[in-house]
Amino acid sequence: MLRERKSPTHRPPPRPRPLTERVVAWSVRHRTLAITGWLALVAVAVLAGVLVTGERAPVTDPGEAGRARHALDAQRGYEPIQEHVLVRRLAADGPPATTDPLLRAAVADLTATLRALPVGGAAVHDPYAAGQVDRISADGRAVLVTFEVDGDLDQRRTGWEAATAAVAEVGERHPQVRLAQAGDRSLSRAVDQGVQGDFALAHHVSLPLTLLILLVVFGSLVAAAVPLLLTLTAVLATLSLLQVVDHWLPINSVTAPMVLLIGMAVGVDYCLFYLRRQREERAAGHDLPTALAITAGTSGRVVVVSGVTVVLCLSGLLLTGIGAFRGAAVGTVLVVGAAMLASVTALPAMLAVLGDRVDRIRVPWLGRRRTGSAPSRFWTVVAAGVTQRPLLWGAVGTLLLVVLALPALRMHPQDAAVTDSLPRSVPTVDAAVRMQQDFPGAAAPARVVVWSRDGSPVAGRADIDAAVAALRDRIAVDGDGLDGPVTVAAVDRALVVRVPLAGSGTDPASERALATLRGDVLPATLGRVDGVGHAVMGRTAFAHDFTERMTSRAPLVVGAVLLLAFVLLTVTFRSLAVPLVSIALNLLSIGAAYGVLTWAFQDGHLAGPLGFTPYGGVVGWLPLFMFVLLFGLSMDYHLFVLSRIRERWAAGTAPGRAIVEGVGRSAGVVTSAATIMVAVFAVFVTLSAVEYKMLGLGMAVAVLVDATLVRGVLLPAALALCGERAWGSRRP
Repeated sequence: MLRERKSPTHRPPPRPRPLTERVVAWSVRHRTLAITGWLALVAVAVLAGVLVTGERAPVTDPGEAGRARHALDAQRGYEPIQEHVLVRRLAADGPPATTDPLLRAAVADLTATLRALPVGGAAVHDPYAAGQVDRISADGRAVLVTFEVDGDLDQRRTGWEAATAAVAEVGERHPQVRLAQAGDRSLSRAVDQGVQGDFALAHHVSLPLTLLILLVVFGSLVAAAVPLLLTLTAVLATLSLLQVVDHWLPINSVTAPMVLLIGMAVGVDYCLFYLRRQREERAAGHDLPTALAITAGTSGRVVVVSGVTVVLCLSGLLLTGIGAFRGAAVGTVLVVGAAMLASVTALPAMLAVLGDRVDRIRVPWLGRRRTGSAPSRFWTVVAAGVTQRPLLWGAVGTLLLVVLALPALRMHPQDAAVTDSLPRSVPTVDAAVRMQQDFPGAAAPARVVVWSRDGSPVAGRADIDAAVAALRDRIAVDGDGLDGPVTVAAVDRALVVRVPLAGSGTDPASERALATLRGDVLPATLGRVDGVGHAVMGRTAFAHDFTERMTSRAPLVVGAVLLLAFVLLTVTFRSLAVPLVSIALNLLSIGAAYGVLTWAFQDGHLAGPLGFTPYGGVVGWLPLFMFVLLFGLSMDYHLFVLSRIRERWAAGTAPGRAIVEGVGRSAGVVTSAATIMVAVFAVFVTLSAVEYKMLGLGMAVAVLVDATLVRGVLLPAALALCGERAWGSRRP
């Protein structure tokens, strides 16, 4: 009798490991290649930044200011540099400026000295010349000397430097008279020097501060140095690549400090997530390869998802169509991507090479091995209390954030003028403030670019000259916010007519003056000349058009960011409740940051401690930029905490207990990462520009709220109320 043959058992093929685990496993096996490959990538980026040369991409301003810039850039040659010198007697008493011998002597000396320089005699405007009554202040005790420097880039630079030195020499010869200079190049130079100083200060403060916090976290110099070195290489590679990108896409001068500080915050956080989990698994008894494999599947996955989330959120800034935002978006996307790449390639390889030697060179009093394996008692108790009464604690936490957010309802977006942005201790800023008081708008006037639509020259045309004369007459009779000396300069085939505007340059008075110029004065004068186009540019025009473009595109950017975050979180956690809860909590923390920002800066409650002058608004570009950046960065903590909670729940733990254990076990790394991020963003507050101070305070407040109230109270309360519905299937 034949035996029945049993068919062989068909086992399903093993499920392929996720990409992150495979990348980490390859890096561990080929540790030398992974480390040298990362260093080679950084070296290539640095070399590209040095070797790729050429002209920088032109700035593309939005709206009418952008059309004016485009028309001016199409000309051959450059617009002359225009500088002003305010001349006023130091003593409060004295004769009027028209008869004051001290002022007349100083002005005569100044004009003669400037005309002797290679700036051109016709380029110096004497306030005592015939028809220059608009160069005498309203109180009759100050006069304004204007000079222009023309030529190519080198000639304009050397001419400006010679003229500035001459102004200082004349001032020394007339000690009873103040000579205060401000204008095109002096103000832009003050801004550039402020940015460079801020960048150096941020670099010198953030690095030691981050290293100190890492020493406290790890207690070992080697363990602290690993994330710091990897982050620095990621920042270096990004800054070098931006030198290449700048040839195709304009990179704003403020991008470098943002890349440095955001790169430091994100890069160290990613390395911290990875290193702390690896140490925890080693403390649990796993050998090094097993610990690295577990870390790759947990913290490594969180780092990748977090990095992708930040990159996608920041990419929303590309939808604004604003060049400055596009440059900042590219810079921050590059540094976040580089930090994410380093944390899943070079970092595992370095940990595999170091092994337990990562704990070498322990710091006294901090030298004990800090693994973070034990759950935090404090946050465990807090999470346990919240999950027992989630409705009560959730309502209390939400109410607190709503109260913090209430001032944001009266937020007034308004760009800061140079005199508002930089401290008055900067000599040029002080000169501009004094000039603004006597001759509003003279230091940074509106610039009307006039060109022929058929490409023919407009300088010397009788109809254009008559229209400009009509413009002067209309301003003199009823300026309605337009006042001061109107000057005209030819730039190849175009003209640039400078018209001072009332106000600080970005305040409501300046906005009204700009509306009058664009809506009434220009259509009635230059607008009546056939075949001629005109557009207004300048500080006020750019700020107005920038805000208008940003306001119109903000719904699109916000909608895109929310949709991308929702899709990514849904795919990551296979749940609808988790992304909805995360998005709602993010909006609450961002609202709280907006409220604190409005209270501190717009209302001026922290003007003294933070060292700025309130100007009645919040920098116009900041709310949208903060929204996009915070929505990405705050996912760091949400993803890490949520992954630990889901990890416990997928292992069979009850939902309430999984929340408590997940919050408690993630507390150490989240607290450490938040401390680093808050400290790094707090560096912004120490910088000179008020825009940096606002960004630093807003970001630090949002991260602090996320890492405490949201992580410890609102997130556990929301997940406890959702129960099993929050997670769906228990599949790993």
